[in-house]
Amino acid sequence: MPVSRTCPQLHCLPVADIELPRPVEKLYDLAYNFWWSWNQQARALFGEIDRWRWEYYKNPVQLLINIEPTHWDALLESETFMATYAGVVREFESYVDPAAATWFSQRFPDFNAGPVAYFSMEFGLHQSLAVYSGGLGVLAGDHAKSASDLGLPFVAVGLLYRHGYFRQTVDSDGRQQHTYPDYDFTRLPLRPAANRMGRPVVVSVPLPGRDVHARVWVAEVGRVPLLLLDTDIQQNDPADRPITGQLYVSGREMRLVQELILGVGGARALAALGVEPSVWHLNEGHCAFLQFERLRVAIEEGGVRGDEARAQITSSSVFTTHTPVPAGNETFETELVRRYLGPWTMGTGLTAEELLAMGDASVATAEENFNLTALALSTCRSANAVSQLNAEVTNRMWGPLLAELPAGPERIFGITNGIHSPSWVGREIRKLQLSWLGPKWTELLLSEEAWQALNEIPGAELWQAHQAQKRRLGRFVRSRCREQFARHGRSPEELRLVERLFDDEALTIGFARRFATYKRANLILSDLDRVRELVVDPDRPLQIVFAGKAHPADRKGQELIQQIFSLSQAGEFQGRIVFLEDYDMLAGRRLVQGVDIWLNTPRRPMEASGTSGQKAALNGALNVSILDGWWPEAYDGENGWAIGDGPDAEELGKGNGHSDEDTSEADQLDADALYTLIEDEVLPAFYERDENGLPLAWLARMKRAMVTITPRFSSARMVRDYIEKAYFP
Repeated sequence: MPVSRTCPQLHCLPVADIELPRPVEKLYDLAYNFWWSWNQQARALFGEIDRWRWEYYKNPVQLLINIEPTHWDALLESETFMATYAGVVREFESYVDPAAATWFSQRFPDFNAGPVAYFSMEFGLHQSLAVYSGGLGVLAGDHAKSASDLGLPFVAVGLLYRHGYFRQTVDSDGRQQHTYPDYDFTRLPLRPAANRMGRPVVVSVPLPGRDVHARVWVAEVGRVPLLLLDTDIQQNDPADRPITGQLYVSGREMRLVQELILGVGGARALAALGVEPSVWHLNEGHCAFLQFERLRVAIEEGGVRGDEARAQITSSSVFTTHTPVPAGNETFETELVRRYLGPWTMGTGLTAEELLAMGDASVATAEENFNLTALALSTCRSANAVSQLNAEVTNRMWGPLLAELPAGPERIFGITNGIHSPSWVGREIRKLQLSWLGPKWTELLLSEEAWQALNEIPGAELWQAHQAQKRRLGRFVRSRCREQFARHGRSPEELRLVERLFDDEALTIGFARRFATYKRANLILSDLDRVRELVVDPDRPLQIVFAGKAHPADRKGQELIQQIFSLSQAGEFQGRIVFLEDYDMLAGRRLVQGVDIWLNTPRRPMEASGTSGQKAALNGALNVSILDGWWPEAYDGENGWAIGDGPDAEELGKGNGHSDEDTSEADQLDADALYTLIEDEVLPAFYERDENGLPLAWLARMKRAMVTITPRFSSARMVRDYIEKAYFP
């Protein structure tokens, strides 16, 4: 197979039983490209085919599988449907046209090298493809989407989890329960990659005493192919088939094997498909074992000597570190890793001790375990953190190691995370953007000046759009709570009372993220008397919507969920505090599009970046946040609120993940600052209305947030920064 030198054009095998009339046969291509997930017209088109099935599945492949042949008769006779179909197909084909003019083709007109290969443990493209758990995966998905929008030659690599990440339910006592669905890949927007003989691409990864095989599936993300490796195939021993069963499995050896499949198997999948990357991007340390495989290829197949081989792979590798929290900096017992190094000691001529030394972080962490962040830092030419503050923290953490590296980055610089705006903007706010910025508003994400036009939006129009999205959130909250309470055995009368949940006119605070203790979901609940006064005030009512999952092994995080759920069922808090179970990308979109306030209360300086607040600001919601992660770069005093002061040098020095230290005094200070802020500034700004019922001061802040935050914190800007500062500096 010829080597792909720019955007990979891969061949795939059909797996789903989909029969389409010839006049609408392009629906097949649309269904298998996640472009529909960020194109409103494409989603509306699938909704016109069968409204009920589309609302139920939110998955065009599953939709088309279940459409009866006779159902097409009326649609083919509908001029409206066929005109919509033709328009969407034209837009799609124009978008994926290899000859289309893009930002990248104009910025780098002579580029003829291989694509960027982007490795990540998880990818959040859409809730229908459950290969993500939270922020890291959603960031990776947004990165791939913006790489496609900009026309960057790019291929992404991950794992295809048979059971995904767990689905969360909360029982009547508030205890988190975990279920793992068995996904049928043939009913998802996925197809097996095919080689030049038309056969499925299967790669092998050497493990102690055997080879494990992985089938390569392809998810198309606009112009970008995402390769996903699956070990649940017949060629494998039954004991090896579950390797790609669950995302973030708790067992340490199983996690190690997963990460070998991702790194080594991913590198071999690219080779099998004839893709020769010019840049290898390691998104967090989970995929760092790919560097051992690249060393083996350079030495065993390329004939390059050890030191030269290491320099060769380093020169084409970049690394992104996302968190100072220990769980995000993967470590394994040295002896466990040693057991798996045989193929790379034989293939490279390097000893196990030489390979293990690449993952030695003891000079920085005082730990003797093998550290994947250290492996990535020691084999990549550049390393970046995901906010400017996070770069300060990580340089303090890893500075001693960086100083000793014979090659690799001298320091860690910052590229602040951003969001893929078309994926997260609500319907009504999007209409305003179209009206005031034009039909190509997404192309203006690299032009901050253009967004000043949103200052001219009439306040009444902006408030009307926001309230429409807020009402949609209210319907979503009531629907999910009704399902949850029915499962708890509530009576019909009690279920009818769910209709009283969520006051569309009340100030609504949203808090939704992973329930790690350092994120302090319960900070706003630390003084119940003060909270009670806020939520029962008949003149200035307040309500709080919580959502998020705690890892199955995180008992403290699960206890937080239980505490919040129990409080939501108690006395005066009932109906004013809500916990939404099973937080996913759908719930995330509803929340960021509908809340008035996005609350972020991490323990400084442990929030690497955070992007949910950026999604809320895109929709006009105002951030109330600790000055951590991305917020110190965004906050200007008029586009939201800051809780307390920013981190000082002493706090930065503590950016080592020790979140279980006694921090009660700091927590109390932050809680007091939060309550005072809500009482003295947030509530008055929201409830002070003019003669037309409009909160003019609030609307001014909404506009300020949209104008100052959206272009600066878009993933279009983020990927451009990677291109210019990391990929092709």
